[in-house]
Amino acid sequence: MKDLRRCLIGVAAGFFIFNLVFIPALNAEEKVNSKPFGIVIHGGAGYMQKERMPAEKDQQYRRKLEEALRAGYAILEKGGSSLDAVETAVRILEDCPLFNAGKGAVFTSAGTNELDSSIMEGKGLKAGAAAGIKHIQNPISLARLVMERSGHVMLTGEGAETFAKEMGIPLVEEKYFFTEERWKSLQEEQKREKEAGK
Repeated sequence: MKDLRRCLIGVAAGFFIFNLVFIPALNAEEKVNSKPFGIVIHGGAGYMQKERMPAEKDQQYRRKLEEALRAGYAILEKGGSSLDAVETAVRILEDCPLFNAGKGAVFTSAGTNELDSSIMEGKGLKAGAAAGIKHIQNPISLARLVMERSGHVMLTGEGAETFAKEMGIPLVEEKYFFTEERWKSLQEEQKREKEAGK
């Protein structure tokens, strides 16, 4: 949206929540087309005690969040659309195994990765979502295509992946989403459930 006055991006892209990262609206001398904007991202929902987070890992998260933030901001700074900024920022987090948004997705109890994503555009009151997908590297891009190129708000499972192929989105093998850390988390959770008699 070229006439964007303010862009607020909530990127639900991870299992643990980290500090919100914000770049404030530009000052008067730096405004793009005299229209101020800002951008906010977050690393997902959940909670992890700071004292349990190793300093090195904390810095890895912060660097990746900043990379995503700056990439989205750069698009807005050049007068680009908020949708392009959102998609770009989310794709960076989806490609990073630190976040539960793509490469670092948690496993289902069956030991598979199923991904969901959604995107909204307020000016035109449009939304798109993809859910239960297993072969799409960047679910945010599929969600945007659902919004812009289909007659639906949400597509799921095989239907979503068929649509992705029709739109030229390449599929990846399920093993792409595997990370050792998430696999260990599943094993630990299943062990806890077994010991609790669930």
